[in-house]
Amino acid sequence: MKLIIAAIKPFKLEEVREALTSIGVRGMMVTEIKGFGSQSGHTEIYRGAEYAVNFVPKVKLEIVVAASMADQVVETIATTAKTDKIGDGKIFVLDVQSALRVRTGETNDDAI
Repeated sequence: MKLIIAAIKPFKLEEVREALTSIGVRGMMVTEIKGFGSQSGHTEIYRGAEYAVNFVPKVKLEIVVAASMADQVVETIATTAKTDKIGDGKIFVLDVQSALRVRTGETNDDAI
């Protein structure tokens, strides 16, 4: 099993969710986050005063899939979330040692 963590632009969330559902992803966790990388934030004007926004809003997706599906999920997220502008995000893939569905007691691949 693989854990795929993706940080994407918030307005791309629904489009990415639909694309992942269409390839068979059955669930994901979504968290609103803030971060910075190459984008490094920007300046905004609020009530006439200019101030720096050092952290940019993003959405973090966490998806656990069978190892055989991981490459397809990464490719789907990458192509769907891409805007060709700075700040499109990052995707990380990690190994998952075990999984347990609390309600049924199913483990590992059966739990996802």
